[in-house]
Amino acid sequence: MSAELIRLYSDNPEQKKLDHIVNVLRNGGVVIYPTDTVYGIGCDFTNSKAVQRICQIKNVKPDKLSFICYDLSEISEYTRNLTTPVFKIMKKALPGPFTFLLNSSSNVPKILNAKKKTVGIRIPDNNIPRELVRQLGKPIITGSIHDEDEIIEYSTDPELIYEKYKNLVDVVIDGGYGGNVPSTLVDCSGDELEIVREGLGDLNQFI
Repeated sequence: MSAELIRLYSDNPEQKKLDHIVNVLRNGGVVIYPTDTVYGIGCDFTNSKAVQRICQIKNVKPDKLSFICYDLSEISEYTRNLTTPVFKIMKKALPGPFTFLLNSSSNVPKILNAKKKTVGIRIPDNNIPRELVRQLGKPIITGSIHDEDEIIEYSTDPELIYEKYKNLVDVVIDGGYGGNVPSTLVDCSGDELEIVREGLGDLNQFI
């Protein structure tokens, strides 16, 4: 059965549609959604079958996936040894186009950090995935939607994304054209911040 294509607006996502998508996530569904950078693919991060589905679609291991939280208070549940300087930077930078690599707590599902002690966490500046997380009551997985095009690394057109993934996922959210620059990946697990991948976010303005 083909996936549903659901149109939502980040400024004011329609509650009835959000309710439906949250229900899909609760039932182990896989959803493609917009962020403040590129389109992402996700599921309830505690549902190991759905996580494995995403790993098969993206051809990655689970520990390569990050997840989206609603706010900073939620982040504290899933991390440990978060220093005050790092917290202050995150408070300034989020919501925004950053993925912070942090030391994970025991609340992170085993499947996501079986072989490592860190986890990537995002709070995108887009109400659609944040509202899904808030209403689901727990984080959702986030992995980027890539394109096979040699020049354009990330797929930006939701209708083309739907055509490509409609037989692989349950819902594709059309939130308008996405970006093609990923989030900036910042490793905060050691003594000093290290930018692992330069992306859309400029961390220097918050340091």
